[in-house]
Amino acid sequence: MASLAPASFGAALGAARDAAGAQHYPQGTLYVVATPIGNLADITLRALHVLQLVDAIACEDTRHTQSLLRAYGIDRPGAQLLALHQHNEAEAAQAVVARLAQGERIAYVSDAGTPGVSDPGARLVAAVHAAGLRALPLPGASSVTTLVGAAGLVSDGSGDSASSAFVFAGFLPSKAGERDSAVQALAREPRAVVLLEAPHRIEPLARALAVLGERRVTVGRELTKQFEEIATLAASALPGWFAAERDRTRGEFALVLHPVAVAADDGAEGERVLRLLLAELPVKSAVKLAAEITGAPRNTLYDAALRIRNASDEDAD
Repeated sequence: MASLAPASFGAALGAARDAAGAQHYPQGTLYVVATPIGNLADITLRALHVLQLVDAIACEDTRHTQSLLRAYGIDRPGAQLLALHQHNEAEAAQAVVARLAQGERIAYVSDAGTPGVSDPGARLVAAVHAAGLRALPLPGASSVTTLVGAAGLVSDGSGDSASSAFVFAGFLPSKAGERDSAVQALAREPRAVVLLEAPHRIEPLARALAVLGERRVTVGRELTKQFEEIATLAASALPGWFAAERDRTRGEFALVLHPVAVAADDGAEGERVLRLLLAELPVKSAVKLAAEITGAPRNTLYDAALRIRNASDEDAD
């Protein structure tokens, strides 16, 4: 729950009605609603409107959701809150599907953030689709995209859009051996990787990630809350960073392993591979594959490809 001082969201409820009330909200639909990851003000107007409109709300924790609704001034009888969490998702999903089939509108919220992203919700949505019914997403807060947006993911400074690609790995295994194996696999992943971790496991994770040496890691702690902290440092420095201040091990965590830096060279290897590919492929395809194989910037390879093709045409004349 947010660390904001108590505030009235009465004006927000009115704004939600004015902004979203005229839109179409079909019956027999599951509304997958993202909720704040900490700061109550990060709710969307459409989410507020739908949480008032639907016939029932399926949720990961009914008590938590009831508190969230009351913080916004939304009053829902307990009977309209349906428990759906990781331990009962398959069974509870069928009950939700049955109600949707009768034409009800039902929202689903997890405890925080976007459902189905390391939270329950994916099985529910799959069951809804399997029944030929509709699931309508209401986008909003997510610790994954929140931290990625603040991490500055650039691998080689080339401007290649591939630098901003990332893989979502979520929570690594809790057992030490399995966690270490997972980290070794991540070491071979050149793209950025997003991880999540709980406070009681963050220090073991930091020690496991330290083997990645100078690879940069951005740590996000208590994102959007009063004591939010974001820091970028070498993986080898993570254990010391957490040990320096005991408060740093409190709260929920998201981490981003930055993409592997591409070693600079004189371009000879990229051009060598490019020449081989140009003998069999069009320029665009050859450049794409050469960039993926060698890590050389696409713009540089494209210029080289045009030069090679022009020289070949002149020789042919």
